[in-house]
Amino acid sequence: MCSIMGYCGTGLSLNVFREAFERTVSRGPDATRIIDTGSGLLGFHRLSIMDLTESGMQPFELDGSYAVCNGELYGFEQQRQALRDKGYSFTGDSDCEILLPLYREYGTEMFSMLDAEFACILYDGRTRKYIAARDPIGIRPLYYGYDRQGTIVFASEPKNLIGLVGKIQPFPPGCYYEDGQFIRYDDIAEVKTLCHDNLESVCRQIREKLILGVKKRLVADAKVGFLLSGGLDSSLVCAIAARESAEPIETFAIGMSEDAIDLRYARQVADHIGSHHTEVYMTPEDVLTVLPEVVHLLGTYDITTIRASIGMYLVCKAIHEQTDIRVLLTGEISDELFGYKYTDYAPSAEAFQQEAQKRIRELHMYDVLRADRCISVNSLEARVPFGDLDFVRYVMSVDPEMKINRYGIGKYLLRHAFEGRDYLPDAILWREKAAFSDAVGHSMVDDLKEYAETLYSDEEFEQLRQKYDYARPFTKESLLYREIFEEFYPGQAEMVVDFWMPNRSWEGCNVTDPSARVLANYGNSGK
Repeated sequence: MCSIMGYCGTGLSLNVFREAFERTVSRGPDATRIIDTGSGLLGFHRLSIMDLTESGMQPFELDGSYAVCNGELYGFEQQRQALRDKGYSFTGDSDCEILLPLYREYGTEMFSMLDAEFACILYDGRTRKYIAARDPIGIRPLYYGYDRQGTIVFASEPKNLIGLVGKIQPFPPGCYYEDGQFIRYDDIAEVKTLCHDNLESVCRQIREKLILGVKKRLVADAKVGFLLSGGLDSSLVCAIAARESAEPIETFAIGMSEDAIDLRYARQVADHIGSHHTEVYMTPEDVLTVLPEVVHLLGTYDITTIRASIGMYLVCKAIHEQTDIRVLLTGEISDELFGYKYTDYAPSAEAFQQEAQKRIRELHMYDVLRADRCISVNSLEARVPFGDLDFVRYVMSVDPEMKINRYGIGKYLLRHAFEGRDYLPDAILWREKAAFSDAVGHSMVDDLKEYAETLYSDEEFEQLRQKYDYARPFTKESLLYREIFEEFYPGQAEMVVDFWMPNRSWEGCNVTDPSARVLANYGNSGK
């Protein structure tokens, strides 16, 4: 990961900009550069992943125009060659160096040409205006706000903007900003034509596209590792990577020492694929100690996100402190595409599809945010194969009648796609998924709930929750998270659209806890 920031005007001192930008130096600890474009400031904290030499350092410059980008541009070699054929030259091997020549050739149409996870800010020296953009899923973070002069400010994280702007908002995924407007160039959740291929054809496409998505993300000039929970999604990513790699891959799992459901399954996967596997353990004391830090790094009060982030943060912290790995592949986004425990309650295929579209459009505030912050705060880069744009577009286009759970087990298409090919043991391939926060240990969630109970009486809870008109806390645990959030991000609750909960309008889903554990169909998932 890297960190970028842009002040798109002339009313801010370099010292104030630098102080705000330094809050995210952990995203890019290798080098920092801030430049004055003549019409504002651009900053870049570098985590060296592609082209580890000085020639890969940003901001990039082309005839008085500048660009900073936190991203990975897949297949950039072909685009770079096409630009060379047009007369452009390049000083290094960084993928992001193609952005300014692309912009010079194609303008804002360039963004729809990228196969990438990215957030970028460009300064056009000819027109003296700023342009910013974000990938269609929002895998790479970007936020914005306006200062007292009305100048727009962009930054990788909201913590950069606290004190500089009023209301902080996430930059909408699949959009670019130009001339004061946000213009959508790609709504990846929209499906214009449904795919009605038969089951075997669909599963073949799913398998081939996911394999390609993993292979793309193995390319790096820095060392790559893998988060392995033992659940289906991360296990498939690791199994594909192991088959595509010449050397054994390095996998990492975390759990509570007492009751971590998935540690034993992660071990089984690691043994099957022959990875070098590391287990990290956490205690109840660790969970409560890091809670404020986790809420601060996340910039959210969402219950699901915070619960699932504690283990992820601690395992990434161990990887950062104990290894030389710089890139981590993860299993996020599969649930939103193929369904989760609560989507078994979808009243129709159409409702399933609408829910998937809603979740994909909001991912940047929840699971994708979790992966980005937990990994980047530990000076690592996250790559998300299930977020491959071609893969997401295809799965979203598959007839939802085929995706809803008519098979007696969730994510049937994904499981069947890899059935009989020895990527995973059948016991893993066909195991019901446990909620991530349960998988690292049922007791972790129970410890958090019990801790919140000790902080507020019933009367105090009712009184304190009334302070919040937006996304009002509805349990003592949610109040605890909101109170910590407000310490770090006062008045900024609207950065998050709502709580990540099952669709309460569906029969069987009107619950007060986001864990799938409370659903009637959870069954043996957490065993």
